[in-house]
This record gives sequence, C-alpha cells and structure tokens, in this order.
Amino acid sequence: MKTIMFTGGGSAGHVTVNLALIPRFLEEGWSVQYIGSESGIERQLVATIPEVNYYPISTGKLRRYMDIQNVKDPFKVVKGLFQAYRLIRTNKPNVIFSKGGFVSVPVVIGAWLNKVPLLIHESDLTPGLANRISIPFATGVCTTFPETVQMLKADKSRHVGAVIREEVKQGNADRGRAYCGFTRSKPVILVMGGSLGSRKINQTVRQALTRLAKQFQIVHLCGKKQVDPVITTPGYKQFEYVNEQLPDMLAMADFVVSRAGSNSIFEFLELKKPMLLIPLTKEQSRGDQILNAQSFEKSGYADVLYEENLTADSLIQGVLHVYDNREAFIDRMSRSGDVNALNAVYDWINEIAKK
Repeated sequence: MKTIMFTGGGSAGHVTVNLALIPRFLEEGWSVQYIGSESGIERQLVATIPEVNYYPISTGKLRRYMDIQNVKDPFKVVKGLFQAYRLIRTNKPNVIFSKGGFVSVPVVIGAWLNKVPLLIHESDLTPGLANRISIPFATGVCTTFPETVQMLKADKSRHVGAVIREEVKQGNADRGRAYCGFTRSKPVILVMGGSLGSRKINQTVRQALTRLAKQFQIVHLCGKKQVDPVITTPGYKQFEYVNEQLPDMLAMADFVVSRAGSNSIFEFLELKKPMLLIPLTKEQSRGDQILNAQSFEKSGYADVLYEENLTADSLIQGVLHVYDNREAFIDRMSRSGDVNALNAVYDWINEIAKK
C-alpha cells in the first residue's frame, strides 16, 4: 500500500485543496496521513474524514511584524521540525503534498532531510512566505495562476489551475434556503470574510443591513466569535463558519461578497457566481489578495472594492452594480475554460511517487 502525507493549515484556504485530493487517494487505496497543528482549523476539517490519520505538531507563526511571539515561535518551529522529521521517518510516506501555511515549513524540511519527494501547491498569484521558504526543498510546485510559473524555475513548476472540491459542485439551492430560512422571493447575497472573518467587512455589512435587506436576503459567514446575537433583521442569517452546508449556500446565492483568497474565488468562478471582492490590504497581508482580485477584475469575473474605500454606501453601490450586471459576469465566466486541475495534480503526485 502506498502512503501519502498531506500538510497545510492556519486557515481554511490552506486546507481545501488537500480536502479535494484526499478522497481520490482513499478511493485508489492509498494510506492517507496528515500533519497539522495541534489546534488549527485543519485539525477540525480533517477530522471529518475518519480514514485519515492526523498527527499534530508544534507550530509557530511566520510574522512580518514586530510581536513578542516572534521571540518564542522559533523554538516552537524547531520542536515541530523534530516532530515532523520523526513522523516522516517512522511512517515512510512515498510522497508528501504541501498546501502551505506556517505549519507546513517543518514538514517540508523534514521531508527533505528524509529524502522523501514533496510537491507544493501555490494558490495565489505570488508565492506566500511559507512557500517561498519551502520551494527550494521541494521536488515540484503546482501553480494556480499561469503567471506564477514565470517566477519559478521552469523545470520545477507546472501550471495546473485551481483544484476544486467535488462537493462544492454538488450544492442544492433548496437545501440552502431551507437551512437559512430563506424564500424564493428575493435574491441572495453570500458574504464571506474568510475562515477567520473580517471585522471591517462585518461592521460595514451590518451598517448597510437595513438598506440591503429591502432588496436582498443575506447569509453572512462572519468568522470565529464574530456573530452578533442582537441582530434580528428578517432575511439576514449569520454563522461563524460552515463546512458541509457551504455548497448548498453557494448554490442558492445569486452572487458573492468576499475576500479574494485564491481557493474561494476559483470556486466561485467554477460555479459562475458573480463577485464583489474586498481584498485584504497590504497592511494586513503581503498583497496577494489584491493581485488575485485585480486578475479576476481584468478577466471580467468580478468587481473590486478596496477596503480603504469600504463604507456602507460604497458597499451598497458595489452590490447593486454586480447584481445589475450579473448576466454579463456569468457570460464571461462561462467562457473561462474548464481545466481539470485535480487530475493534473493527482497524476503529478503519482509520477513523483513512482520515481
């Protein structure tokens, strides 16, 4: 029996590609293992697949700003490296697949020390910090955007496109409406601030809620501990985070207001959901979401509202513009082409494992 080990975490975006690939390997009879953090979202998500053996390791966040934790976290990373090295040496996987995030760095280095081939997937247009550290140790790098290949060594990278979870395509709009208590009488906006949420987006949506609710029903994924129990506006439903219900919510949504994380926006593209994207600012990130959003805007799949310009009025204007032009967005998305990235990644993993 061949063994594959996955890693990646810190946010849902660093787990969803793994979740899309894991069922394929299980179906083909592989033993599937996962190295993640002790309490990150990846542990919660992977726990829904009982056939996967999950191994937690110590992790430290890779920060770009001054913080007292920057003094402590290198020791956690070193501990995590020793843990990952021992797990890889003991379990002897044929290949390791990394989706990135700070938890992946010790695993990548542990794979290199154990001479286990490792494939990285980069979702964003430009590689993140964790992947930039990891790429020199990797056998190969899969890219979502074709532009990313130009930034990497030609013999080490392949453009495969976006890996889309099969379950995302299987949503049912009626189930989504029943779960949210919505009707067919008004169009539905799905608001997503990422798995960790966005206080700025949450606050602005709530400031605009009275006016938005006159024309739309709104399902709002707020992020951990960001639900406001005081709000009782009819046609407004809020959740911290959803997993199994997300495909149904996407199926019922007429369009989406979202951050611009690569995994999410490519799922919206696959489902032909018009988008109003509010990317993280450069102060909050390395600017990857801005580049993702600009790429989609240039292709005609989305409008972009920069957070610096985000107010209740600008949000309402942006929502109305996307809704009024939804057919044009859908038409352009329908002509985007269909690339089976999951098969491409699966085949490359098999190719590496055989070597």
